[in-house]
Order: sequence, then C-alpha cells, then structure tokens
Amino acid sequence: MLTPGIQTSYQKGVTSRFAQTGVATVMQKTATANCGAAPALFKIDAAGFLANATLSEEIFGPTTLLVTYESGEELLSLVRSLEGQLTATIHGTDEELATNGELISALEKKAGRLLFNGYPTGVEVCHSMVHGGPYPATSDGRSTSVGTRAIFRFTRQVCFQSFPDAALPDELKEENPRGILRLVDGEFKK
Repeated sequence: MLTPGIQTSYQKGVTSRFAQTGVATVMQKTATANCGAAPALFKIDAAGFLANATLSEEIFGPTTLLVTYESGEELLSLVRSLEGQLTATIHGTDEELATNGELISALEKKAGRLLFNGYPTGVEVCHSMVHGGPYPATSDGRSTSVGTRAIFRFTRQVCFQSFPDAALPDELKEENPRGILRLVDGEFKK
C-alpha cells in the first residue's frame, strides 16, 4: 500500500464488502509483513450487483468482486451500470468477439483502454499508452495521465483577440520568431 491512508481505506472497503448482502467470500488471506493488505476475493450474481450501487465503488488494493451473469442481456446491463474505468478486459474467442459488437460499443463508453485476452500492463510513457477513462476513472476524460498525449492535462487554450503583435507571446507573433509549426487560418505554416 502506498500510504497508511490507502491501507486504511482498503481495509474499510474490504470490511464493508464482507457485510454486503448476497456477497460471498471466495477467498481471504491474512496480511503479511511484505504486504500490509490482506487479499480477498468476493462473488455475487448480476441481480445482486445491480441492486446495490455501493458494490461498483472501487476498493484500491488486492481484492476482486467477481460478478456472474446468465445471459448476454444481463452482461450488457452490468456494463451499462458501471461508472468510468481505466481498463476493461474481454476474454473469449475471435468468433465471440465478432458477435459481441454491442458489448464492445458499451465498453468503449466506459473505459479508456480495452483489452482482448490479456491483462492490463503497468503504464509506460510512450506514444501508444493511454491511462484514463470517463469519470470517475479520471477527473478529465479528454486527456490521459500517461503517454505522450498527457501534456494536454497541463494545457489550457487562450485566445488573444485584437492584440498588437508586440504584446503577443512569441508563438503567436506574425513573424513566428520561434519558427514553430502553427495552424493559421486553417493551414499549417512555419
């Protein structure tokens, strides 16, 4: 656990999960000297999950809530009930993937990264990495917190209307003293 506060929050979340109606404890371990958080695995059916909004709240740490479902419609209901997520993983065959377009479409709206037959990796600052998603997975779903597009988290557009050239930042001056590529009247110019 990163901080004592995160560990306390984890323990409160797991303790709360034990008390939830319809939630079965599949596995529970004890904390060790190496890991102050005791791993736990819980299970509930789709109807029980959909009836209790608190079950969709994240518990940050080594715990999982396994939600079972009986049909494709029930699975879609589960996905549509979720808040924003960093990742969503689909396990199946290529044929199952091809016949579940509605599921993939629903997951696109819920997660910043979709995975097929894999597991989310750690994050790396590279061109292909996106780490974010709709709220509450991130506070601003227009950007990512990792990867080359992360710079947009720290930018804000400002318009300088009718300013004299001398009062503009170098990046906006007519003579372009920095020699940067800019979009001027809809065309890229240097």
